[in-house]
Amino acid sequence: MAVPAPQTLTEVPAPRRSGCPFDPAPAYEQARRAEPVSRIRLWDGTWCWLVTRHQDVRTVLRDQRFSADSSRPGFPFLSPGRRVLGTGRTSFIRQDDPEHARLRRMLTADFMVRRTEELRPRIQELADALLDTMTAHGRREADLVPEFALPLPSVVICLLLGVPYADHGFFQRLSSVMLRTASSPAEISAAQDELQAYLADLAGRRRGQPDEGILSRLAAEGELDDEEIASVGRLLLIAGHETTANMTALSVLALLRHPDQLARLRAGGPQEHKAAVEELLRYLTIVQDGVVRLATEDVSLGGTAIAAGEGVLCMLSSANRDEAAFPGEAGLDLGRDARRHLAFGFGVHQCLGQALARVELQVALGTLLSRLPELRLAVPFEEIRFRGDMLVYGVHALPVTW
Repeated sequence: MAVPAPQTLTEVPAPRRSGCPFDPAPAYEQARRAEPVSRIRLWDGTWCWLVTRHQDVRTVLRDQRFSADSSRPGFPFLSPGRRVLGTGRTSFIRQDDPEHARLRRMLTADFMVRRTEELRPRIQELADALLDTMTAHGRREADLVPEFALPLPSVVICLLLGVPYADHGFFQRLSSVMLRTASSPAEISAAQDELQAYLADLAGRRRGQPDEGILSRLAAEGELDDEEIASVGRLLLIAGHETTANMTALSVLALLRHPDQLARLRAGGPQEHKAAVEELLRYLTIVQDGVVRLATEDVSLGGTAIAAGEGVLCMLSSANRDEAAFPGEAGLDLGRDARRHLAFGFGVHQCLGQALARVELQVALGTLLSRLPELRLAVPFEEIRFRGDMLVYGVHALPVTW
C-alpha cells in the first residue's frame, strides 16, 4: 500500500514560530481541525500517526494495544536525542505491564493524595522561606525562576528521594542537558550516565546509612539493585523538579498577561485556587512534544486503520484545546471545568507525581499572589525567552517586580 503524504505537518516537533506563545504549535492545531488522525514523517524518515483530538488521545493512552516500551522495534522517537533517552537503562514509564506495574507499585504510597496533603504544611514553609529571602532587605525585583519556581519543587523532591539538596546545581545542569533539544546524542548519553552513576552510588551508600527517603527504602526492601534504584530515582528527580518549576513560572506569566483572570484568582479561596491550577494545566500543557506509543496490533482509531508496528504521537497540548472536550473559547478561563485535561497523561502511565505537583502549584501560586499583591513583569513581555528549545516548555527567566 502506498504511504500517503503528510497532510499538514512536515516538521516534528513542530515549532512555535508565530501566534501566542501559550498556544500549541499552529501546525498541531491545524492538524486537529483538519483530520482526526493524520500521517507524518519523523526525522529519521519513518512514518508515524499524529493524534490531536481529546477523545482519540485518551483512547490511545488507555489502550494496552499501544505500547510504551521503547525497546520494541519500530518505536517512534522524535529526535536522535530522544532515542538516547528512550534506550539503554530506561525507567518504568518506558515499560509495559507487568514490569511497569511492578515498579510503579513500589512508589504509589509515596505519591498518594493523602501523603502529598500531609506535605502541604512543609511545602508552605518552603514557599514562605523562599519569598522571605527573595524580598529581604527591601528588594523589589527578582528572577522568579531561580529564586522561587525552581528551588521549591527541587527541595521537595530531594526530601522525598533522600538526595542532598546541596547537589542541586549538579543534577539541574544534567537535567538541562538531557531536556535540551539541541543537545547531541553524545551529550545526552554522557549526562544520563553521570546522573545514573551519582544515584547508583547514593543508593549504595543508603544501604549502610539509611534515611527516610525513597531511595533508602527501595534499597532496604532489597527487590531492586543499585542501578535499578538509580533509574527510578533519575526519572523522579528530573520530572519532580523540571515540570513543576516550569509550570509555576509559566502560570505566573500567563496570569500576568490575563489580568481579568488574575483578579478572579486573587478574589477566590482554596477551592478556586485548586480549580485554577487545573485550568492552567490544561491551557499551558508544558509537555509540548507529546507522548509516543507503538501499536502492537491492528487498531482502528477515529476511523483510521493503524497497523501493528506503526508509531503514534499523541499531542496532549492540542487535545487540551479540543472544543469537544472543553466547550467555549480556547483561552484561559479559570471558571472552566478543566478536570478532564490530559496534562498528566492518561491511563496506566498517567503521571505518578500529579498529586504532588498539584499541591506544589496551589501553594506556589497562592503564596505569590497573597504576599506580592503588586507582582508584575520587570521587563516587556516581548523580552521573555520561552523554552521552545526544551522538552518541557516554560520560560528561561522571569524578571518580576512588586
